Amino acid sequence: MTAPITRRTLLSLAGITGVGFVAAACSSDGPGAGSSTTRATGAAGSGDASRPAEGSGAKPTATSVEPAEVPLAGGVTVTVSGTGLAAVAGVTVGGVAARDVSATATTVTFTAPHQAMYTAGSADVALFTTAVQPVPSVNQTSDGNGSAANDGQVGATQDSATATPTPTAAAVPDTSSAVVTTTVAYAAKTDVDRQLQYAMRHWSDYNTAEYGTMNPIGGDCANYVNQTLQARGWQQRSDWYNRAGGAQHSATWTYCPAMDPWLDQNASAFGLTRRTSDERQHVKVGDIVMFDWNANGSPDHTTIVSEVFTEPDGTIRIKSASHNQDGPYRDLDEMITVQHPGGTAWFHTFDA
Repeated sequence: MTAPITRRTLLSLAGITGVGFVAAACSSDGPGAGSSTTRATGAAGSGDASRPAEGSGAKPTATSVEPAEVPLAGGVTVTVSGTGLAAVAGVTVGGVAARDVSATATTVTFTAPHQAMYTAGSADVALFTTAVQPVPSVNQTSDGNGSAANDGQVGATQDSATATPTPTAAAVPDTSSAVVTTTVAYAAKTDVDRQLQYAMRHWSDYNTAEYGTMNPIGGDCANYVNQTLQARGWQQRSDWYNRAGGAQHSATWTYCPAMDPWLDQNASAFGLTRRTSDERQHVKVGDIVMFDWNANGSPDHTTIVSEVFTEPDGTIRIKSASHNQDGPYRDLDEMITVQHPGGTAWFHTFDA
């Protein structure tokens, strides 16, 4: 038998309903309202401590980033703190995918990637609910200062090559699809940062006022690589120099066959180790690459490592910056298989 509905019952139900209305109003009022997939575009520190607990429908927030400044070469662990972050599965920094992403309700940690072109300044940190696969940096080419010299060898050029071992990768998502964005600052904090900052600034815009160009006398590759080493902190000396805008220079600065043995002779002073192309696991950004195109044991070309990229299957790809050809992210395997079939490469790696 159904109990009669009395005036007291109606008042009790109204009271319960009223509590429900109040709770609903609290959960939808203020800056924490909305879907968990709504993009939060405020900078770090814009969070609201009064936001509802996770699970109440509040959108994710980012309240702080530590450290707030990272090296141009990346490699440091970054922590974004906030709320509603448990679903984050992918991160990009300045449009470059980060590795080692891990999330909890209140933090997201990841390894900062290198800045796309090793340029100081602010970068967007975008958090996504789907994983973002890191991709190798795309090379560019410039013919304005000597690319046609083709690495000191007549034959196919990077600009005309039709085949490449470089894999096709999915595009990095746009920040507009992120659930949270904040910012971090990139800065030249280390010797390697300063070296790559210089390399990227001058891969196509030659610093001829200070160092001239050696393309008219055979190629500018060694001149360029040694400029980056000076930017790293090396000091010119009597057996290694470029003065008077390139008018005075040592062979060890401008000529690969002289530079390579000179690096071996001074390896202990500079903290260098000579390594074969099979020792890629030891190669780091800023290391020196030498190439022999015709298997005569004498180098024809040199570049500076600008990226070490590990594929999901563990394959290590080496990208490097160079003059003639001019490019910021030339693929080593492409150079020795497509552009110069049968070519070989070796490294002078920094011990620290």
